[in-house]
Amino acid sequence: MAISANSSLHLSSSFCRDVPTSLSSISPLFGNSISRKGSVVFARRLFGLEEAMRIQREKELQDKKKPVRRSPLKRGKVSPRLPVPDHIQKPPYVGSNKLPELSSEYQIHDSEGISHMRAAGELAARVLDYAGTLVRPSVTTDEIDKAVHQMIIDAGAYPSPLGYGGFPKSVCTSVNECMCHGIPDSRQLQDGDIINIDVTVYLNVPSCLLMFTDLISVLIDWLKLTSFSSVTDGLLFVKSNIRVSQGYHGDTSKTYLCGNVNDAMKRLVKVTQECLEKGIAVCKDGASFRKIGKTISEHAEKHNYGVVDRFVGHGVGTVFHSEPIIYHHKPILTMGSIDCITWGDNWTAVTDDGSPAAQFEHSILITKTGAEILTKC
Repeated sequence: MAISANSSLHLSSSFCRDVPTSLSSISPLFGNSISRKGSVVFARRLFGLEEAMRIQREKELQDKKKPVRRSPLKRGKVSPRLPVPDHIQKPPYVGSNKLPELSSEYQIHDSEGISHMRAAGELAARVLDYAGTLVRPSVTTDEIDKAVHQMIIDAGAYPSPLGYGGFPKSVCTSVNECMCHGIPDSRQLQDGDIINIDVTVYLNVPSCLLMFTDLISVLIDWLKLTSFSSVTDGLLFVKSNIRVSQGYHGDTSKTYLCGNVNDAMKRLVKVTQECLEKGIAVCKDGASFRKIGKTISEHAEKHNYGVVDRFVGHGVGTVFHSEPIIYHHKPILTMGSIDCITWGDNWTAVTDDGSPAAQFEHSILITKTGAEILTKC
């Protein structure tokens, strides 16, 4: 038998195209001692081998296309809350574990407020970009939180999530099936994970400059006055006349790929980002809120993704969350169920079927002609 494995494969592929031709071509190889019946038996065996190999190849291709089924996300150890220096201005909700109510007032910003929002948004964007560089296998979400926390306080700002309704960390890190509000912990990122990092900063740095200018002005007025009975009275006058303004929140998030992510999850992340971009593109003075959600939903559904409707877009400024509420404007997309389960920490929201989820978010300023993205650098 001088037939190699390669020859067998070549002959068997011929049987798939034209069995009689293949039979006649192999008969001379074995001489007159092999009957026509033997040739047919041999052909059937080769055909069976080919069929088995074809099935095996199809199975291998299907396995490559299927997303790797990951172990369900489990909570790791949460480290103690990080300190914030006393000189950094803190939002009003810090110190209470009660979740603040959504403000019913629309936040319309004047020119000074817009300047504050641009500064806060730019800082949030820089922090998010830096956080993204830390995403790689073996890094813990707690390490990302510590790095984000340090960068924010170094900039003289406060990490808005810290202490909001009792939230224990400075950033939200939502891995794989976590829709949003994941609490950083000791879990190491795995090769193939996706992670949303949600950064919000509370910034009042420009106000410090305004306060300094006000102080000089007040001191000049003080020197012109002679009615103070003591230095203490004069200092109280200065203190009472210094204008202290509020901080402003800059809010943004992005989903990052960790290591070698499969194509299915890459597509989810890509389409989610496209949804955000398309939603922003229809925003302008006078545009209906419904149009934003409709635009996002249509693009997501075209790619067979679910749009989570439990979490929404919102107003932002001196208040973290306010009206208007924009449905489907986060946006958060899933590869399966849009329903979620909230963990016992009262924050972490995961898909109820374990399917991956992705999220993107920007703070934008509505103008007469469109929308200005504030969280960019």
